[in-house]
Amino acid sequence: MSDIGDWFKSIPFITRYWFAGSIIVPLIGKLGLISPVNLVLWPDNFLYKFQIWRPISSTLYFPVGPGTGFLYLVNLYFLYQYSSRLETGAFDGRPADYMFMLLFNWICIVVSFWLLKLSKAMLLMIPLIMSVLYVWAQLNRDMVVSFWFGTRFKACYLPWVILGFNYIIGGSIVNELIGNLVGHLYFFLMYKYPMDLGGRVLLSTPQFLYRFFPSRRGGVSGFGAPPPSRRPAGNEQDAARGGFRHNWGQGHRLGDE
Repeated sequence: MSDIGDWFKSIPFITRYWFAGSIIVPLIGKLGLISPVNLVLWPDNFLYKFQIWRPISSTLYFPVGPGTGFLYLVNLYFLYQYSSRLETGAFDGRPADYMFMLLFNWICIVVSFWLLKLSKAMLLMIPLIMSVLYVWAQLNRDMVVSFWFGTRFKACYLPWVILGFNYIIGGSIVNELIGNLVGHLYFFLMYKYPMDLGGRVLLSTPQFLYRFFPSRRGGVSGFGAPPPSRRPAGNEQDAARGGFRHNWGQGHRLGDE
């Protein structure tokens, strides 16, 4: 048990509690301690009955069962792997900026579901995970990653490969597609538009987040650093070579063996 505890403590702070919540809340629903009906996001209940916990619970909850268990575990793995990489790589020492990215993506996902009226009952876990994975893939777009059966490709294609993979095992691409589009929106507004196209800075982390999540280890607060994927930091490269033995989405820099 001490090994599990040490491993859990080694997970970056924000990812650690997101990961833990994504295990605890589905387990609560599975055991019937709280009815799953009260965990998903029903727009009418949220807007008119002031059940304000639903946007949060629907981000952590996933209906685990014989037909969905594998999809849940795969996406839980993606959460752990790519959120950890972002938090210790591009956002190293800047937890407020990483939290702002999660909040921005989360709000955009909620709004997207409501505008498109895709479903009355909303589950937001997979879209948020996919949005994080998409940002990581764009910041490390030239890294070569490996997937099942030894397939190898650049990281920029990984979100779309996973979209197809989740469609095969889950039968839907709506959640993954929304996650990818939201991740692209964040990446475009935060990096592509101001840095590559010379546009205005449209996104910036609110100051109150810095009070709750102060910068540390010399990390630079706020916007202004170029995407480290275009010049990956050492810990990103180390993380790419490490990870689970499955080696899903892991890889090495182009040209390394």
